Formats: sequence, structure tokens, C-alpha cells
Amino acid sequence: MSHCEKVLRKASGLRIDECETVFVRKSITTVRITDSEIAEIKQNTEQSLGVRIIHEKKIMSAVTDDIEDSDLLARALQVRSFIQPKGFWKSLPYPTKFTGVEKTYDKKLDAITGKEAIEIAQIMINSASHQKITRISGSLNIVSEYFEIENTTGLNCSDKATYISGTINTDSDHGNTPVSGIGSASSRTMSSFLPQHVGDDAKNMCVNSINPQSCDLDTYSIIFEPYAIGEMLAFVFASNFNLKTYSEKRSCFAERLGKNISVENFSLIDDPHFPDGIGSKPFDDEGVPTKTRYLIESGIFSNTYSDSFYAFKDGLQSTGNASRMGTPMGRVANPIPNPAPHNLRIKDGDSNREEMVCDTRKGLIIGRLWYTYPVNPERGDFSCTARSGIRIVENGKIISAGKSVRIVHSLPTLLQNVSYIGNDSRNVLQWSALPCVTPSIKVEGIKVVPI
Repeated sequence: MSHCEKVLRKASGLRIDECETVFVRKSITTVRITDSEIAEIKQNTEQSLGVRIIHEKKIMSAVTDDIEDSDLLARALQVRSFIQPKGFWKSLPYPTKFTGVEKTYDKKLDAITGKEAIEIAQIMINSASHQKITRISGSLNIVSEYFEIENTTGLNCSDKATYISGTINTDSDHGNTPVSGIGSASSRTMSSFLPQHVGDDAKNMCVNSINPQSCDLDTYSIIFEPYAIGEMLAFVFASNFNLKTYSEKRSCFAERLGKNISVENFSLIDDPHFPDGIGSKPFDDEGVPTKTRYLIESGIFSNTYSDSFYAFKDGLQSTGNASRMGTPMGRVANPIPNPAPHNLRIKDGDSNREEMVCDTRKGLIIGRLWYTYPVNPERGDFSCTARSGIRIVENGKIISAGKSVRIVHSLPTLLQNVSYIGNDSRNVLQWSALPCVTPSIKVEGIKVVPI
């Protein structure tokens, strides 16, 4: 009998109206890189069990790392007298069919040894090495997990998944000011993860940032490379399509559903079936089958996303976006899920970087953003800082590296001024952020403030 079955059998004996239980077992390998060498390797296994109870429309929960915890249900129920009923609640999900997703589990990653992980990390270090690179740091994370969810409606789903993510940071003291670079890659299978590219990207960004020149206080055309636009997707775009945010009129696109919010050739997709996507999965973390959904389709605000709780609150059905997101990747047994996109993906265009640069009179290429956050979420205003990976473009040519700049802009304005969409999509996974899949995009009319 599984751990989930034991909990449900006990819940039945207590005559609880509804019960959902989640079990997660994860094996995590982490290699840490400091001062240009491998400093530490850790391998550990975690497991946890969460329970969500709905009784008399009161929602209660508990979670434990002790999967034999006999008091789990009792601890969830002990707050019963303090909980207000949620009259809008309908039901936990019922069993239904779902289709598998390609490239979400790899036996090689599942069985990886510490020695093999060290070898991968060393390739990252070696490819980042350069005579002008002063320091190399970073990490490699490999996760193998088993996820199981059952509830009292008869739903019983399980999934095996693997993840690998590597990041290299490079620093250089050469030139007129210290500069840095970053390389990052993530995937679900060993064959799709290229460690040498991680180091190469970090090295190239850093070396190409040496001797940066000051940027003018002016309005620019900006080419945001995937790592930079991925940060904006996770920290600026995503929340505006959350049904909860939209219903509370805190989205910058409030009351714009079904209307134009971007240029016609721009499409934003929640894509849980993207092969090798970090957030790809056949069912969400409540057991609802996932579907690929356009949030923006050819410029039109087409959909929001939600889990069951917030969908029921609005008299709707879940879109299959319940999430129990864990770190560094994968899922955890949090008893209460939150709504989130799976893979937030900008649909590829047909442009390459050379075309974008050639058609730029006064512009910047930005490879990395820092401190990206909403300033006025209801209006869509946000702030971000570019500190490295900046290139100055004039009359169709890259003329030099650029010094740090700050951008304060508006998401609705940005979307109406996208001029190019690249064909260079890649997985982007910021630390503790939403998985994204994005190409480079070029945006016109962005004011830049030198720092």
C-alpha cells in the first residue's frame, strides 16, 4: 500500500468529505563551483507527504517529512474551528485521461553518479576558462523525482521526472572596470544538456564586456537576448495572466481579455507539453490534465490560468495550472497548490540576431538583467538593471561594450513596440523562478538611464 493510500484510508475512517494527498521523493545532486574549481558535491534524497482536507467546505492542510507520521490528518484538522467555509468550493478533481509528454524523464540522469556529475561540471569550468577571466563560479543541479497524487474522488496519478540545470558566472578584472558574464542551460535529458555551451556563453559575455563605454541617457532600440527576456517573463509578464490577479483587477491588462494587447506577430503560450521543458508535465499538481494554451495569440489577450480554488471562486473550471513548485527544480508536497504557468513560452519568430542588429540605428543588446520587479503592477510599470552583457549598437554595427544601465518601462507599452522576434529559443530558468522558453526579441522606444 502506498503512502497516499494509507492517508486516504484513514481519512475515510474519519468520514472526511474530501481528502487529497501528495507524496514526493527527490534525489538531488549539487556540484558547487568556487574560485574556478569544484568546491563541493552533495547528494541527498528527500521525501515528503502533504494532505489537503475539505470538510464542510472548510479547507485544512498539513505536510510532513516523516512519511509514517500517524498524526498528519489530526494536525490538519486541529484548526477546523478557526477556518471559514469556502462556499464556492466544488470538488477535488476526478480521474480523467491524460497524454504523456516527450523528454521529461531520462534514465541516465536518474542513475547519475557523483563522479559523472563532477565531470559535467568540470567541462563547464574548462569551457569558461580564458586568459582574461579572473574567477569562475557556479553550480550544477541534477534532480530525479517521483511524484504521486491521490484523492477521495478516485484520482490516482504518478509521474517520474528528471531535471538538469547548470550555471556559470565569470568575472574579469581586466580593462577599465570589473565585468562579469553568465552562462546557463537547463533541460530534462542528458542528451539535450551541453555543458560546454554553458561555459562558452559565460566566457563570451564576460570577455565581450571588457572596457565598456558609458551609454547615453536616451531612448534606444533594445535587443533582449533569451536570458534577459526570460527574467521579464518570470517576474513581470506571468502574474498578469493569473486569473486571481485578473479578477481582482490587479493585472495591467484588466478588462482586456479578448482584446489586442501586443503587436500582431507576438504570441505568448503556456506550454506544458514542450519537449525538454523544465515545467513540462502531463497533469498538473492537482491531477488535472495539462493543455497548451495561448495567453496572447497573435496580439490578442486570449486566456488566463488558474488552479481549482481560484477557478471555483470565479465560477469557472481549472485550466490545469495547479503548481507545487520546488527548488532547485521539480515539485514538493506542499498541501496547498498555487496557480502558475508551466512553461511560459514566446512563440518563435523568423529573425536572427544579425538581422536585428543590421536594422538598428541606435540600440543596445542586453544579455542579462538584474533586480527585475514590478513598480506599479496595475499599470504594468517595472524596473530592471543591466550590469553586464551590454553591447552598444550604432547604424547596424556593434561598436563597443556598454556600462550598466537602468530601465523603467511599461509592459503594455513594451508589447506594442516589439519589432523583431528571434528564432533562437532556449530554456531559461532563473533561481526560484518560473520556467520559460524564449527567443531574443527587439523592442523599440525604451528609455535608458546610465548608472
